[in-house]
Amino acid sequence: MNQPANLFDESHCEQCACGEGLDFSFTFAFQPIIDAQNRSVYAYEALVRGPGGQGAMSVLNRVNEQNRYSFDQICRVKAVKLASRLGMEAMLSINFMPNAVYRAEYCIRTTLAAAKTYNFDTRKIIFELTEDENLSSVDHLVSIIEAYQEMGFSTAIDDFGAGYSRYNIMMASPPDLLKLDMALVRNIHEQPNKQAVVAGIITMMKQLGGRIVAEGVETREEYFWLRSQGINLYQGYLFAKPGFECLPEPVFPS
Repeated sequence: MNQPANLFDESHCEQCACGEGLDFSFTFAFQPIIDAQNRSVYAYEALVRGPGGQGAMSVLNRVNEQNRYSFDQICRVKAVKLASRLGMEAMLSINFMPNAVYRAEYCIRTTLAAAKTYNFDTRKIIFELTEDENLSSVDHLVSIIEAYQEMGFSTAIDDFGAGYSRYNIMMASPPDLLKLDMALVRNIHEQPNKQAVVAGIITMMKQLGGRIVAEGVETREEYFWLRSQGINLYQGYLFAKPGFECLPEPVFPS
């Protein structure tokens, strides 16, 4: 993994906080993660968008090896700033790029500074790993998760069940949250094989002391089957679509 020559100095952090190295702008939409048991919003996930509401890929396609670190850092700052401006009281889930985190305790400094500047409680931040990023070292990812948890942040693995398996991470350093991939969720109420896989994941997370988020839920049938299995946290169009620079109010099925 190539590291910037001046990675570990004050000036580099300041440059990343200002978005140096980026020749494009972006913002966020927020989608709620609901707690069905309490009928409340547990968290909002910050989803990157173009400045005019363009889709995530219009932004992510411009991220490369040269600007990856700056992009990851400015994502955190922008997400915290916008969440604070919108008066977010729920948790804030921010996707992070493991290949842009060279040393967790150092790279977190811009996030901590932003939280202080915008008066956002760092205990409400969830760092969410997208599971299918091809990492060169699982040990590196485990060190990030452990460092973030020691600092008081919550951690999550996104899209569990798709792409690269992360069971080795689950054994080494389980995250606080595991988000079921929507491919597992889709039509689960009528597919016994999927039901068996998800039942195993539920048992695993209970024993590891973490919680499951079922994401990509689109139908009442999917929702009610998952609820019958004891899952309480959900994300998907059934509850609310992402709101561009706003915090949409979710619908709670009954």
